[in-house]
Amino acid sequence: MGIYVNPGNAAFRKALNSEIYVDKTDLIAVTNRRIDTSDCFLCVSRPRRFGKSMAADMLAAYYSKGCDSQDLFKGKKIEAKPSFKAHLNRHPVIRLDIQQFLFQESHLEIFLDKIQESVIKELREQFGDCFEVDEYGLQGVLKQLFVRRGISFIFIIDEWDCVFRLAKNRQEIQKKYLDFLRGLFKGTDYVALAYMTGILPIKKYGEHSAINIFREFSMLKPGRIAEYFGFTESEVQELCLKYQIDYEETQKWYDGYLLGTQHLYNPQAVTELIENRDFQSYWTGTETYEALKVYIDLNFDGLKEAIIGMLGNGHCRIDPSIFQNDMTTFQTKDDVLTLLVHLGYLTFDGTQNEVFIPNQEIALEFIRAVKTGGWNGVMESLDRSEELLRNTWALNAEAVAEGMSAIHRDTSSLLKYNDENSLTCAILMAYYSAKAYYMNPILELPSGKGFADVVYLPKRNVDRPALVVELKWKKSAGSALRQIKEREYASWIKGYTGDILLVGINYDETKGHECVIERWEHTC
Repeated sequence: MGIYVNPGNAAFRKALNSEIYVDKTDLIAVTNRRIDTSDCFLCVSRPRRFGKSMAADMLAAYYSKGCDSQDLFKGKKIEAKPSFKAHLNRHPVIRLDIQQFLFQESHLEIFLDKIQESVIKELREQFGDCFEVDEYGLQGVLKQLFVRRGISFIFIIDEWDCVFRLAKNRQEIQKKYLDFLRGLFKGTDYVALAYMTGILPIKKYGEHSAINIFREFSMLKPGRIAEYFGFTESEVQELCLKYQIDYEETQKWYDGYLLGTQHLYNPQAVTELIENRDFQSYWTGTETYEALKVYIDLNFDGLKEAIIGMLGNGHCRIDPSIFQNDMTTFQTKDDVLTLLVHLGYLTFDGTQNEVFIPNQEIALEFIRAVKTGGWNGVMESLDRSEELLRNTWALNAEAVAEGMSAIHRDTSSLLKYNDENSLTCAILMAYYSAKAYYMNPILELPSGKGFADVVYLPKRNVDRPALVVELKWKKSAGSALRQIKEREYASWIKGYTGDILLVGINYDETKGHECVIERWEHTC
């Protein structure tokens, strides 16, 4: 048994001994199917605290010839799978946590040499003097072991991308590291399985990945392994029942990560909730928290409007395809928002190519970042939201117009107010308090004979009217209201809810904001 070569199972045993443990061993059946195939290269990227390291420890405990883990998997889901015994502790394993070789920035110059020295030393201890170390380093040693002894390895590499987080602006270091990984894996026969985890997907150079042999499972494209990283809805329901935690409140605070068809919870947040019995944000203090303030302050056109709209529970359409999978190469707001998905601050709806803030926990982190980031007027506008909402319910159109004018004044340095998109962002922020009573706002809802700009549908068992909002730019609030009626925007939701309020809002640079509100009259 070694530290890096054929490690033991102590780390996974600790996870099993924890009071709160959720069985994710079915992942092993997925990786078993890929051993000694052309699809044996996997890279899983998830935010901090999503169970990546626990999964790596589990795989090492299962595959490593350096330990006997049969008792650890007794009664677990994987034990019932046909492939369980075929691979249990049957493989030579090389297990690396790259972050352990990068305690500080000065280690960037030597970490690759240290990795190779440490692994080669243990290979010699376990396999004897059957190889020579030449200029090809670890790659050459592994090739000799395969040719001379027929030994192939399972590689488990955790925190593979920490180099890109520590050496954000050191492209020569990044390239040297990627060259090392390419040489280690591409076109080699000694790899039975290679499994890497990190926060970021594999770094691109130009349009192509530098290690294109890996099949990637990311926050954008989770594939069929989404359920193995994060707690599923049914798993959280079981935990809430067991520990007598309010599930609906848990859902509001920590649900919302949409990976394919799965709704997932951050495991660490749920675990800390159960331990502390307190609904709050457990996100602050992660490695990437301070970065949030930096990224949302970047001067890309439309970025701040997008953040403000999402604070109001809105969604933002993005193109994630040009993101270079690092933390420094940004060309548009879409690159920044894509990075925030990988960091766990936004979630991605692949069916609509939209991002949004997943839950109350993360919304609080955005508000903290905005509060300390010099976004003058945003907090004042959010504070006005409850009053504006109540004035809407009271059909007090004049007060709503005044409230919108105040929000415009408070946020004039952030929202340019040069088109209807900016006005939409202002509306979403103005109705920020609606999240307590309404589901997420629906933008451009297909309804009647066209698309309603913004629709708020009340939550189930909440006695509040639905809101159908139409926005106009340099026209009139009356024309907005007429459009709602003539195109029958309210007809689509009449069976869903009780009362419906029609809200027409117009902004003109000379006239300011004006508003008209009417109660929709049900007609046959």
